[in-house]
Amino acid sequence: MGTSKLLYVGIRVTNMERSLKFYTKGFGLIEVESGTMNHGGAYTLLEDPETKQRLELNYYPPGTRFYTPFSAGEGLDHVGFEVNDAESAYKALLTLGAKPAVEPWTEGRTLIGFLTDPDGNWIELQSRIE
Repeated sequence: MGTSKLLYVGIRVTNMERSLKFYTKGFGLIEVESGTMNHGGAYTLLEDPETKQRLELNYYPPGTRFYTPFSAGEGLDHVGFEVNDAESAYKALLTLGAKPAVEPWTEGRTLIGFLTDPDGNWIELQSRIE
């Protein structure tokens, strides 16, 4: 698979503005990036200024590809890893017991794919397209 880096943990939120206020004012996290995904969802990446740990807030409106009804306590969205090649890492992890969730696709200059670990937790793989 080559090298990999844990990038962040993503959680699902039901109201981006409210969640952003909660995590920035409540915990002192700083917004480092935000945007809209190709499928219509929104994300905001936060960082702890001291530890550099990152938390991604994800909002998926009804009708978008990753929307599911929200259940309290089920908000872990995914764990994101940067890898050398998302396509080959995806295939390698399937041989280790992962299950396919969303085949890798291109979004901007990034190849992104999702699979689940053996317990069903979602994992995002991403690699830069040169």
